[in-house]
Amino acid sequence: MEYAMIMAGGSGTRLWPMSRVNKPKQLIPFINGKSLLQLAWERLNDLFPPENRFICANNQHADIICSTLNIPKKQFIGEPVGRDTVNAIGLTTAIISKIDPTATIAVFTADHIIEPIKPFQETVAMALNYAKQNPSALVTFGIVPTAPLTGYGYIQLGKQINHKTFIVEHFKEKPNKDLAQSYFDAGPTKYLWNSGMFVWQAQTLLDCLKRYANTNYQGITQIANAWFSDAKDKILNQIFPTLPKTSVDYAIMEPASKDPNVQVATITLDVSWLDVGSWPAFAKTCTTDGQNNSVYSNLFESLNTKNCIIVSDSQDHLIATIGCENLIIIHTSDATLVCSKNDAESIKELTKVLAQKFGHKFI
Repeated sequence: MEYAMIMAGGSGTRLWPMSRVNKPKQLIPFINGKSLLQLAWERLNDLFPPENRFICANNQHADIICSTLNIPKKQFIGEPVGRDTVNAIGLTTAIISKIDPTATIAVFTADHIIEPIKPFQETVAMALNYAKQNPSALVTFGIVPTAPLTGYGYIQLGKQINHKTFIVEHFKEKPNKDLAQSYFDAGPTKYLWNSGMFVWQAQTLLDCLKRYANTNYQGITQIANAWFSDAKDKILNQIFPTLPKTSVDYAIMEPASKDPNVQVATITLDVSWLDVGSWPAFAKTCTTDGQNNSVYSNLFESLNTKNCIIVSDSQDHLIATIGCENLIIIHTSDATLVCSKNDAESIKELTKVLAQKFGHKFI
């Protein structure tokens, strides 16, 4: 059967102060009243029955996630600590394979906005069929670049299989400005953005995990073997925090692309795709006024203010500005951020400073 997992364990520190440890970005209902996780779940309607969808996230968010999505706890895979994507994906895959050894699994993330839905669903269905027909395949989804951005990883394409499917030649880390420009200039038959979404047969992924990241595989196997027993929590809390922390791209996809026994393919996902990982990215979802201010606030007034990002989580709090330009202004009940748009990537570093000074009070 076909199953889906959604990774919802990110901390979202670059969206501080709205994104917090207890309620990270994927759980905040700031996209037309819905959270990113809700949108990710709804995109899978008509593709996977609700009972075949699993969420992997931090244990402390189990109640709010299960309540929001109206799912039983058995569909929630709780991590005691974050150990990056290879362990989230590996553990969920191992658990699903205990339920259905012949499972084909699609992996999604909870921090993307993807539109329109229909071509997304059609492409996922294509990838599921491809993985079932090609048991050695690890299938990725590539996004057509809209600009030479340096914040995304890139996929270098090799042999073309059909009009949308290519063999992956290499995975490229986030490039510098010149490399990004060269990738963009080469066009979408040579380079695509790496979406971080995948499809594969469960056993294929586990075989790759065993070959390329055996320490992770051994620990994940121990946890999965105990998952449906009374020893589950003890084994999970004992082993999971010790697993090597690494990404699925580095641990699995990169070595697989060089392995003659594995076919790494990518299917072009021809949609509008937004990774909501920073305030400038979030601004693309907001209303824009006549001065190019991106506004997510019930009450905002300004004089001589342009190119700013204005966000408030309060219905009755007024934000008023005079003579501001290229600023990010974020208001919450206990913290306010004001910074230059050019320093948006430094917000993550700021949260580390705040944690050292105030502990977890504002994090």
